[in-house]
Amino acid sequence: MQNTCEYLFSGIESFIIGNTKEEISGIAYRSDKVRPGDAFFCIVGLTTDGHTFAQDAIDRGAKVLVVERKVYLADATDVTEVVVKDTRKAMAEAAAQFYGHPSTSFDLVGITGTNGKTTTTYLVEHIARSCGKKTGVIGTVGVRMGDKTEKAAHTTPESPDLQSIFARMKDEACEVVAMEVSSHALDLERCWKTDFSVVAFSNLTRDHLDYHKTFEAYFEAKARLFSADYPAKRVIHIDDAWGKELLRRCLEANDDVITTSFDTAAYIHPREVEYGQTHTALTLEVGGTLYSFTYPLVGKFNVDNVMCAFGIALQLGIAPSAIVAAFEKVPPIPGRLEHVKTDFPNEIAVYVDYAHTPDALEKAIASIKALTKGKTFVVFGCGGNRDTSKRSIMGHTALDADYAIVTSDNPRNEDPLLIIDDIVSGMKAHPSRFEVEPDRRAAIARAICLASPGDSILVAGKGHEDYQIIGDETLPFDDVTVATEELQKIFG
Repeated sequence: MQNTCEYLFSGIESFIIGNTKEEISGIAYRSDKVRPGDAFFCIVGLTTDGHTFAQDAIDRGAKVLVVERKVYLADATDVTEVVVKDTRKAMAEAAAQFYGHPSTSFDLVGITGTNGKTTTTYLVEHIARSCGKKTGVIGTVGVRMGDKTEKAAHTTPESPDLQSIFARMKDEACEVVAMEVSSHALDLERCWKTDFSVVAFSNLTRDHLDYHKTFEAYFEAKARLFSADYPAKRVIHIDDAWGKELLRRCLEANDDVITTSFDTAAYIHPREVEYGQTHTALTLEVGGTLYSFTYPLVGKFNVDNVMCAFGIALQLGIAPSAIVAAFEKVPPIPGRLEHVKTDFPNEIAVYVDYAHTPDALEKAIASIKALTKGKTFVVFGCGGNRDTSKRSIMGHTALDADYAIVTSDNPRNEDPLLIIDDIVSGMKAHPSRFEVEPDRRAAIARAICLASPGDSILVAGKGHEDYQIIGDETLPFDDVTVATEELQKIFG
């Protein structure tokens, strides 16, 4: 079937002005990425209106403009215009049609929530691979098909990019794909007309309120994945009120739901947990049956992730015995409470974690404290051009550690010192419990110098990231690498 206007927009409420048989060779939403023969979607964004770039798209060879209102351009006489109600939603549906609805070709798992998405996608991928299935992952760390990994611009890519990735995964014969689904992606229709086999909810804590404005709006964006718009089997963590509300809605809709929680009312819940510095011993009750195993991840919050992944695997039809066997051989997950390993004896433990929300930082510090005989130190900052309301809360939360060092974390186009001032405003009641070092390398080195044998250091906020964004520059910076180098200087 040729990708004509008539074909691509057959299921979309639209009005075509021009040649309905116009063939479309690609889908573009940035005019500077348009190639000859593309359809250019004029997206009405938060700061710019794609309609103003219509002429640039035509100049670069666009044959079709998809608009929310007719554009009047001198050079548009031979260009077909498709008028739709919502260009962003139409783009998602047209992209799925353009690539032949590739998400129907494999079991797609969508995981949403504030924290735990990355770890859970990796756990699901590992379980599926252990069962001999070819897998894919899409999320914060990037896109992986089999053993090939590439970076991604967003946690959940824009709809044409996402459908293109799905098409490549289909060509690679992937059988299970685990994807992080962000609240932005759901609100901006990036996943519209994507077919999920299983969707899962981890938790909802303070984040992205610069975009969503209220907790309720943030929740409703997440809840969209569990609505009739995305029919699928469900896994819901019900330790918070948001999870309980989501469960209520899904039960009302007669959805197939597996619940997880530390509460014994959940279908999957712990009976015994023994936390270690490198492993966790866990006994789970799953539908009345006990399963005991040890896995090489640490911390209470990883018990949540393990339960979620267990539920997803069950919804995929994987046998509990196979799930347990897979958990016992889980590989390290980049930047998720990752222990910095060295080739020399070192009695100070350093962990790197992506924790960049108050809740995630609180849980990461609690996990480190549970593993540490001595003192706990935390090195952290807050990103620029992001939710400013959480900064003082992050500062207050960091005082859960014995000592905190406030530093920079991707200041972007903000003054790093002003970001630090926002953070410190939540710490001023305890001036002896923290210090400020804006240089991130120096801050990590300072924590290592302050620590004694038996102490632990948490370097939080960047996790897997291998860069610092300062102004308009992206500079190389990897917390694990820097911590290793600074440990080497002192103990090597």
